Amino acid sequence: MTDAETPTLADWGARRDRASNESGLPPVLFVHGLWLLSSSWQPWRDLFEEAGYVTLAPGWPDDPATVAEAREHPEAFAKKMVQQVTDHYIAAISKLDRAPVVIGHSFGGLIAQKIAGEGAASVTVSIDNAPFKGVLPLPASALKSASPVLTNPTNVGKGVSLTWEQFQHGWVNNLDEEEGRHLFETFHVPAAGAPLFEAAFANVNPFSGETSVDSKNPDRGPLLIIGGENDHTVPPAITNASYKIQSKNPGVTEEVTIPGRGHSLVIDSGWREVADEALAFVQRYGG
Repeated sequence: MTDAETPTLADWGARRDRASNESGLPPVLFVHGLWLLSSSWQPWRDLFEEAGYVTLAPGWPDDPATVAEAREHPEAFAKKMVQQVTDHYIAAISKLDRAPVVIGHSFGGLIAQKIAGEGAASVTVSIDNAPFKGVLPLPASALKSASPVLTNPTNVGKGVSLTWEQFQHGWVNNLDEEEGRHLFETFHVPAAGAPLFEAAFANVNPFSGETSVDSKNPDRGPLLIIGGENDHTVPPAITNASYKIQSKNPGVTEEVTIPGRGHSLVIDSGWREVADEALAFVQRYGG
């Protein structure tokens, strides 16, 4: 279960049957965000499997299998929407014998909270989550990070790549250039433009439900929100506003801000510090 490829939903189901149902180990589902593939979770999967979990990272619908393939076919990411991707994961979760732990980053963090709001997660860890409807802060650095997509309305239906300079600002502003370029060359892929438009205009469009989260569901389960102190893409104002809304839920809600870290905190050389926070929370609350 630690292979790096992105399986189809059918493959995921078959592996789930063998690994989760037969072993009886608690499942952990990883949800990546924009500009990454599910293979980016590999070190996290290894860590959680060593701790006694079975891990699953099926990716977004129709994601290319490799970074190279993704870069050759940016159109594969076009028109993917937040609710569509959420439904994809919930359909996968419905095939499990038990509710999984759900861990997501960026738009994956938003989707993780949407899944929790459906009562489909046992424990949830949301890292640098994209803002959901009702989260009001829009810091300037976040707007700048989203500007490569939002400044061109036609990007709503495209797969969009970042330049090195854009990735440097939005993802690796806290790293030296050598490590930042390594992450750019290793992990960066095109991303769907639609989710950024959905998040940006959610609070001014009364009919937009794509980024809505049911934060009041008593079956939401324990939730940890992790933010990076120096994140330009999802600054602490966004994760803290998310926490304040979620903390009104009757379930356990906790917030951790990782000092000195940017949006790359799940893939850079300090990933283990973040993963250890997530694992400790999951173990503490029975996942």
